[in-house]
Amino acid sequence: MGGNVSHVAPPPITEAVDWTALRNFATLRGQLRVSLTPRCNIKCWFCHNEGDVPPPFTHLNREAQPRARELAADHYLGLIAGLVDSGLKRVYFTGGEPLASPLARPVLTQLSAPGPDTSYTLITNGTLVRTHQEWLAQTPLDKVKVSLHYFSDETLRAIAHTRIGIATILDGIEAAREIFDRVELNTLLQRENEHEVRAILDYALDHRMPVQFIELVDTDFNGDRQSSAVSAQGIIDQLRTLTDSESVEIVGVGQGRRVFRVDGIEIDVIQKGLGRHHVGQCGPCPQRANCVEGFWALRLDHAGGIQPCLLRDDLRLDVLPLLSDPETIPAAVAAHMTAFTEGTL
Repeated sequence: MGGNVSHVAPPPITEAVDWTALRNFATLRGQLRVSLTPRCNIKCWFCHNEGDVPPPFTHLNREAQPRARELAADHYLGLIAGLVDSGLKRVYFTGGEPLASPLARPVLTQLSAPGPDTSYTLITNGTLVRTHQEWLAQTPLDKVKVSLHYFSDETLRAIAHTRIGIATILDGIEAAREIFDRVELNTLLQRENEHEVRAILDYALDHRMPVQFIELVDTDFNGDRQSSAVSAQGIIDQLRTLTDSESVEIVGVGQGRRVFRVDGIEIDVIQKGLGRHHVGQCGPCPQRANCVEGFWALRLDHAGGIQPCLLRDDLRLDVLPLLSDPETIPAAVAAHMTAFTEGTL
């Protein structure tokens, strides 16, 4: 993963492009996740960096560097517009930390206005939102999702190995709330923050923000920390003392989720045991035993790759050869999706 240069060359494009797999994926609420940078200003131990080498791994192994950036702002804007026009409607901007990228401002401020079915979401650790608040207010983002895996300086240091204080992150959340109607939180459940999960829930409810609690997903970078994984049962039991509004959603792509509503605020719990969405290519996959997410996102990275699976670099489509003729890229992605879902990739 990450430094591995393995990839799939774009297929030859014929006039008869089958768009079915791509559009079905979009109908099932599949995401286009756009990584603006693999770099981050904190080093959370569990980070999978959207399929690239994560910052904590590079910190410990200087020779293990993420891929070099190949895309400019105009490339991103053209790729996103083409893929949205082809059916993908849920666009998430990630990193590393997206606001640490010099491309964040030119990309996010020049996005096409979203149509009625299109949404743009920024996923951030919150530390840089206040710094960039002025220009963020000029973007067409629909939502900001802040990763809040800690609620004290001590836990923040233990998880993210940073000198940044929790006050900076909480202020970043408030900065986002000042300019966006929808600000949500997500929290990865782990031994390191188990004692603060209720405080995070109370904070979300007090500020009327939706929050998602997530069980740990294994990758090759965090596989030696399985002792940190905790079940979601504890937070589920707490939520059941607060509300009787509970449902399970297992439709669409990705993992199933348990949905609670407390005083009108939605609280999601992502559980491994609720199932996942696999496709044809997943059947013989050698990584399937380690996969709990299934297929739920297409990831566009800063090096010009589009990848349907975090665990399989060999399924990464290299679109760099097509940048000179960008109108061919959506068709190449559609053909790649068809091969992936039919198990012929």
